[in-house]
Amino acid sequence: MYLTQCVHKGVRQCPQAVAVVGQGLRWTFAQFQDRVARLAGALQGLGMQAGDRVGMLAQNGVRSVEFFQGTWWGGGVVNPVNTRWSAREIAYSLDDCDTRILLVDAHFAALAATLPGLSASLQTLVYCGEGPAPTGMLSYEALLAAAPAVPDALRQGDDLAAVMYTGGTTGQPKGVMLSQANFYTGTLSGIAASPRRPGGVGLVVSPLFHVAGCALSLQLMRRLFPQVILPAFEEVQVLQTLQDEGVTELFLVPTMVKRLIEHPRFADFDRSSLRNISYGAAPIDATLLSQAMAAFPGVQFSQSYGMTELSPTVSTVGPDEHLPGPDQARWLRSAGRAVPIAELRIVDPEDRELPTGQIGEICARGPMVMQGYWNKPAETAEALRGGWLHTGDSGYLDEEGYLYVVDRIKDMIVSGGENVYSAEVENVLARLPQVSMCAVIGVPDARWGERVHAVIVLRPGAVLDEAHIAAHCRAFIAGYKCPRSVEFRTELPLSAAGKLLKFNLREPYWAGHSRRVG
Repeated sequence: MYLTQCVHKGVRQCPQAVAVVGQGLRWTFAQFQDRVARLAGALQGLGMQAGDRVGMLAQNGVRSVEFFQGTWWGGGVVNPVNTRWSAREIAYSLDDCDTRILLVDAHFAALAATLPGLSASLQTLVYCGEGPAPTGMLSYEALLAAAPAVPDALRQGDDLAAVMYTGGTTGQPKGVMLSQANFYTGTLSGIAASPRRPGGVGLVVSPLFHVAGCALSLQLMRRLFPQVILPAFEEVQVLQTLQDEGVTELFLVPTMVKRLIEHPRFADFDRSSLRNISYGAAPIDATLLSQAMAAFPGVQFSQSYGMTELSPTVSTVGPDEHLPGPDQARWLRSAGRAVPIAELRIVDPEDRELPTGQIGEICARGPMVMQGYWNKPAETAEALRGGWLHTGDSGYLDEEGYLYVVDRIKDMIVSGGENVYSAEVENVLARLPQVSMCAVIGVPDARWGERVHAVIVLRPGAVLDEAHIAAHCRAFIAGYKCPRSVEFRTELPLSAAGKLLKFNLREPYWAGHSRRVG
């Protein structure tokens, strides 16, 4: 099981077919393989040894796909850098896994120039943007032009493929170690769970430093589909690309779905080529999903649940389960059933398996589970105890094996001795037509230990007060679950992958407290 296999297959089966598109470039599989082999030679010439980490700090682009395959071809390990981090956070990740070579594009060249003064590991900056390389950086295209096309190192199986840093939603980021086999089996499982007709064209708009974007790119290359790469999510550019490139499939997080279908120019573009939309990485409320399915009639929808540690998917809700029928509502409330290579179980705090319907921690087992956290043996042992990946999410399984995610365990609020799961409150708040986005957190309360606190973003021009919110919530959920305080904001903090950063919302309230629960 080696991740460069798809490049070899593309050259043998369809060398003149388009492999990657973006930034005004369009490379066939033959061209792509040649560039990948020469990038591998260039990296080896810069000192990359088998298993060495190579980083990339760049917006999405065709060279991002080339970075993954070229590093693997040369025997290295990728460390795709989160583009929304500060220079010090980036330097931390480089030093944490001893990344000595960093590729950087024009968008981040100025930021990258500060990194040598912050990172003890970084030795070489390679400029992969357009135009001449800035001072202190080597030219990517010049290196490729001068490098030999080296043989594939054929790293495979348990050989490390990537160190992908978690978003840091609960503190200091951890480097998730994913092997060649992790990605390979995860890719095949995703393909098996969501079959596609031949002749597809994929659009990659999720950040490639995030495991969801990376997994989609790998699936498209495994299918030998052309993949169109956009630098970032921008509604008009996505819609224009759907029309111009005849895109048949894409992956979106719920915030992207919402922005796309609510854009005033949504109806101006031809979307008839689109066959499949996958969504995930964050919960989606039923109202938004219904609106999306109405906005894309005839398009098959599928949902994925997983995380970086699972390479990335462990369960799916397939297209058939999105179709109207007596079980549709129940299936769409779930996170689906385990993908072909995975097992799921629910455990209590003592790791005892719980019966059907009881809420506990979601655990997963299978060949897609990470090797561990880089240089963090204690955290690795805790996460992988008993041979199962402990996700940190709470949920339950029904009698048919459908998984229902209730919340992040740390998002559970204990108010007056009662457990409140924030996702339940958020789903009720999302029913209010004035609410654009919302988050529910626990904040300190002298009487209750913690109180339920809602942070709400209103739609433009909407008006809403706390009394109306309270009355609305009481109509759907128990009084102790209703928000006892409300805060209105213009936006919520989101990670580059579109996940809500609740840690950022909690931090001001819990500052100065010795513990973060009441």
